[in-house]
Amino acid sequence: MTELSMQISGMTCGHCVKSVRDALTSVPGVEVEQVAIGSAKVRFDEKKSDVAQIKQAVTEEGYLVSVVG
Repeated sequence: MTELSMQISGMTCGHCVKSVRDALTSVPGVEVEQVAIGSAKVRFDEKKSDVAQIKQAVTEEGYLVSVVG
C-alpha cells in the first residue's frame, strides 16, 4: 500500500468533507485514513488504482487537488 497526502482547495464545511470521503472511497483499492477541511490522507493499492484516478475522483466533486510531499 502506498500513502498519499493531498491538499484540497475549496472545502468549507462538513458536507465537503463527506463529499471528498465518498469520492475517495469510490476509487478501487483506496483506504481513507483522514479527511479534513483542506486535506486528505489515503493509502492505496497501486495494482488497483493510481494517483491520477484518486485526484480525478476529488476533482469531479469540484475541488482542486495538490499532492503533498
